[in-house]
Amino acid sequence: MLQNQSQKRIKKRYITGLDGMRTIGVIGVILYHLNPGLFKGGFLGVPIFMVISGYLITDHLLLDVKRTGHFNFKNFWKRRLKRLYPTLITMLLGTSAYIVLFQRSLLYNLHKIFLSNLAYVYNWWEIANGQSYFERFANNESPFTHLWTLSIEGQFYLVWPLLIMLLLHFKQKRSTIFGVTMFLGIFSAVLMAVLYQPGVDPSRVYYGTDTRMFSLLFGSGLALVWPSNRLKARVAKVDRLFLDALGAVALGGMVIMLLTSDAQSDFLYRGGMVIFSLLTVVLTAVVAHPGADWDQILSNHVFSWFGSRSYGIYLYQFPVMIFFETHFTDIADHRILYPVVEVLIILVISELSYRFVERTTGRFDFKQTGNWLRWLFSRRTGVKGWQHRIIALILLLILGTGATGVVQAVGVRSDPADHSEVADKIEENKKKTSKQNQALVDKIQASKSSSKKAKSESIAQSVKAESDRSLSESISQSKSASSSSEAAEIAKDPANADLIKKGLSVSELSLAKTLPITAIGDSVMLGSAEGYKRIFPNMYIDAAVSRQSYSVPGIVDGIVAKGALSDVVLIGMGTNGSFTDAQLAAIMTKLGQRQVFWINVYVPTRPWQNTVNNELAVGAKKYPNLHVIDWYSYAKVHPDWFSGDHVHPNPTGSPYYTAFVAKSVLSELEKN
Repeated sequence: MLQNQSQKRIKKRYITGLDGMRTIGVIGVILYHLNPGLFKGGFLGVPIFMVISGYLITDHLLLDVKRTGHFNFKNFWKRRLKRLYPTLITMLLGTSAYIVLFQRSLLYNLHKIFLSNLAYVYNWWEIANGQSYFERFANNESPFTHLWTLSIEGQFYLVWPLLIMLLLHFKQKRSTIFGVTMFLGIFSAVLMAVLYQPGVDPSRVYYGTDTRMFSLLFGSGLALVWPSNRLKARVAKVDRLFLDALGAVALGGMVIMLLTSDAQSDFLYRGGMVIFSLLTVVLTAVVAHPGADWDQILSNHVFSWFGSRSYGIYLYQFPVMIFFETHFTDIADHRILYPVVEVLIILVISELSYRFVERTTGRFDFKQTGNWLRWLFSRRTGVKGWQHRIIALILLLILGTGATGVVQAVGVRSDPADHSEVADKIEENKKKTSKQNQALVDKIQASKSSSKKAKSESIAQSVKAESDRSLSESISQSKSASSSSEAAEIAKDPANADLIKKGLSVSELSLAKTLPITAIGDSVMLGSAEGYKRIFPNMYIDAAVSRQSYSVPGIVDGIVAKGALSDVVLIGMGTNGSFTDAQLAAIMTKLGQRQVFWINVYVPTRPWQNTVNNELAVGAKKYPNLHVIDWYSYAKVHPDWFSGDHVHPNPTGSPYYTAFVAKSVLSELEKN
């Protein structure tokens, strides 16, 4: 009896400093989504939430077992659902209401997205449907992309307590349970490294429960060896200083990674994210210890406000950004104002959600739902009651509209985004360029096998083996083409008429026909690949969606391995984010003395447009062989040339884009 009373006195300690960590996490995620080029590692805010969740859930589970001798699964899952479901459903239906009223192009699959989120399997639905976390152009962006992490945590809440209780049922010691936990965590980390493929969109390993659960498991492992109820508030001064120093090192490492990590870098998926999770584990341990000062350091009214509303802030941030940026497309010209407005909208909606949904439903007895509905529609009520009634009716109207959209989505049989002209052209060109590139590589390999002396590393040498003329000879002959029969044929060819009208000279077209050139780019280049190949038959195009500039050196290595790197290189990068001076230097070093032509960007819907273009202008002064093609200045006065995303040239603008780029390259080569 005395033992039971002692156990009942054990209470769960609310660790206020964890709100500070949640604040760091949610701010990092928001900043990343607002400007991934500037706040590169902000996405690492998610592992912060995962580590904290793993720690708290396991810590509370073990405390309940110690207090009562068992664990009430039903009550645990009811508390989780009551805490998380109302806000999640409100966000899903509220976003659906906006879609059905203002952005019906997003209705496709809305019912599946809604149901998979309720079932906490949305991350696997995204994987199965090829949803990229990193591609934000060429189609209609989903306002639900970020919800993958909630599904992983939901799966954890379902499975992890069962596994813990199963191990405890068989009288396993904490040390054994810790060993199992760490084995599963390490297995998950290794699986991420194994499944990750360099140069390929890493969304599969980014979304997967199997490849991301190590953050949750490392947090759970901490709870097994560092339970909050066993930590003493009074510790020796030297121990307190050690804990504080350890916390400072961990937080410093986390901040560095939050500012510098690249979301698609090899390092991140082959140890980087694990390192960040372990740093978070260390900081969580220090914050949880009442004998250290970090709990107090990370406890204040601001952090408490953000921490208590972090769930709503995370839920609403992406829909607000997607819908705002759909209507305000000149973000590059308002790089400070618009993000501030977006953040304010997110915070206001999150506050309303916290007050009228999260906190209200948290105290609501759902057994009284019938009585509440009768009160809602009754006539007798005071002034305050009318206020509550109006708020409830507005909320019900929004949710009802959203539910109507979910039902309507069942009848939508195709995705307008997937069948847009730009999306279709990108997919078509992806297949075509793959075949064309292989044909060029085959020609290079044939050239190598026909002559032991041919050690070509570029298409240039392959073409030279066939025509026995170098780049300079090609330029020389093209200059004299205007007085030859070849020039007359080029001028008379109807296929060249529109190119000549767009400014390309006969000599430039003559040069283009034999010019060996390698092109490296993102989805903008890929969308116009057919136009490039029409002008440059010997162009090797390596372009892909969601590609960022830091990946260029690795891409170059792959092209060199195929022997397809020419003396003239065209780069079309920067659409998906900016780059640093060091990254530009790495690219230019990798390309050596080759003539590099870099197309600057027209991406008015993203804040990094001007940053990229300024960096290129500075780089052109630093590297004599770097030539910037000013597509931005040419394009900004022709908004009719672009698709709905205001970035990818449409069928009208694409010929102007490729002709302008070709003219810039060819005229510079002839001049020099």
